[in-house]
Parts: sequence; structure tokens; C-alpha cells
Amino acid sequence: MACAIAAVAAACATTTSPTGRTQVVGGVSQEQLNQLGAQSFAELKAQKPQSKDARQVRKVQCIVSAITAQLPQGWQTGWESAVFVDNEPNAFALPGGKVGVYTGIFSVARNQDELAGVIAHEIGHVISRHHDERITRQMGAQGAVELVGALLGSRYGSGAANAAVQGGGAIAQAGFLLPGSREQESEADIVGQQLMAQAGFDPRGAVNLWSNMIAASQNSSRPPQWLSTHPNPESRIRELQQRAASLEPVYAQARAAGRRPSCG
Repeated sequence: MACAIAAVAAACATTTSPTGRTQVVGGVSQEQLNQLGAQSFAELKAQKPQSKDARQVRKVQCIVSAITAQLPQGWQTGWESAVFVDNEPNAFALPGGKVGVYTGIFSVARNQDELAGVIAHEIGHVISRHHDERITRQMGAQGAVELVGALLGSRYGSGAANAAVQGGGAIAQAGFLLPGSREQESEADIVGQQLMAQAGFDPRGAVNLWSNMIAASQNSSRPPQWLSTHPNPESRIRELQQRAASLEPVYAQARAAGRRPSCG
């Protein structure tokens, strides 16, 4: 097992995800994950230019602030965001409270509700401990191969990915670089859509976002990386539509309570 062979690991543990799914985590401690997430984020900021569009930056900060205010106790503080200049329609979140958005996402997330759908989904991965789960699984299969060096890549970005792979990147790819499994992606959809509704964003924005992503992929020779994380986008849209309807009371309650984000 991973925890028996990893010198840096805390004891593996079975836990329950936000949707009630059983997870095996603990291949690395939460403190280590937070440190590695922060290092990855710092490396990406050093490698990629950041947007000078103040409106884009404020919009992302506003949405991150509104969503993270709805997180469970212990997850709410210390979040940081950055907008990177890159035409790829992507976003990510890392352990340690780091959120990155690529400028390309604004071509498919055309209002605050659609962008909240992206950001809430990615934050859903973090609070569902998906990075921990993927690393733990990979360590069990591969062993702790240069773990710390390998995990310095960010979840997105070819430069960071190549650097991480050179350092023993099988674990890095499982933990940060590659999208989650279908199971994790579906779970992040559920958690993220719930979060956005609680924050006062229209949960139908997630549906519109995915419709826009599909349209963008049809007009491109290569589908966006964010879209490719799920084998059946049409099924995903149907699930998001059904969930959006069930979340209407949550959204209405948030608005009635004064949670009416105005993020541009």
C-alpha cells in the first residue's frame, strides 16, 4: 500500500467525500498538500504572464470570495486567485487555497454565473480531497518516486507539466496535472453546483457553461482540455440541468438572505 512505502506520508485513512463516497486518502498529509499546491501556484505565476485586465481580475476575485464564504469550516480562509494569459479555456484550483483562471475561459464563460460554474467546480475538487485521493492511489501503484520534486508541477500548463514529468511525474500527473476521474468530475459537478447556488449564483449558469464549451469544441480542431475530462458532455449537461432545477430553492434562499454577488 502507498502508506507503507511512502516515507513522507501520513497514515492512509478511509474517509467519506461530500457526496457520501468512500475515499482512501492520506498518501501525503494535508499540510504537505497545501505546501505543494502553493509551490505549484508560485511556479506557474513565475512561468506564465498574468492578465493586466483589472476587470477580469476583480471578477475572478469576487467570485472566489463569494464561493469560498460558503465552504465548510476550516476551508473558508486564505484563498488566492490569479488570471493567467492563455487562450486555453481552463481553470483550476489547488490545495492550499489557490485558484487559477486562464483568459481563454472568458470566451466560454460569458457572465458571472457561468464563470462561477467553472470556479465552483474546481474548488469542489479541492474540498472533496481529490488531489489527495489521486496521489494516494498513484503512490500505491508506483511507489513514492521523488514525490516532492514530482509534485511541483501545476495541474495545467505544458511547461510546468514537462518539468514535473522530468522529476518523476507519474505521481505529479495523477495528483495535479491530469484531470480527475469521471467519478471525481461528477462529484465536483455536484459539489460545485451546490456551492454556487448557496453563494447566490444561478445554478443554471453551469448548464450554460457546458453548452458553450461544447459549441467551442465543435468550432476547434482540438477540444478544450477542460471539456475532455468527461467522456460524455451531453450526459453531463443533462445531469446539471436536473440538478439546477432541484437547487432553485437553495438559490432563492441565498438571494433572500442577501447573497447577491455582483461580480461584473
